Amino acid sequence: MANYKTSTAEKTTITRDVDKLQDQTGNVYKSIAVISKRANQVSTAIKEELYNKLQEFATHNDNLEEIFENREQIEISKFYEKLPKPSAIAIQEFEERKVFFNEPVQPEK
Repeated sequence: MANYKTSTAEKTTITRDVDKLQDQTGNVYKSIAVISKRANQVSTAIKEELYNKLQEFATHNDNLEEIFENREQIEISKFYEKLPKPSAIAIQEFEERKVFFNEPVQPEK
């Protein structure tokens, strides 16, 4: 798994050159499909990591009136909110050719 915490991906929306995206696959739609699948993988990994970290602070009380604000929990959440979006990380990895993908072999007719 890549280290998303040190990613240099854009944190805001930028304009992309569509021609660069189709260089690896020869088709912009195939490239978008690969990037989309990678973004889903990144998103899932980040969510799991965040969930595991927040579980350390979980209290198992049935009393809904007792809600504690944990400063460490808030800081962890803010840190993850500031990370680049999974789609930006996936695009950067794709452009840097760090994403491995296979095209299924089409049977001959």
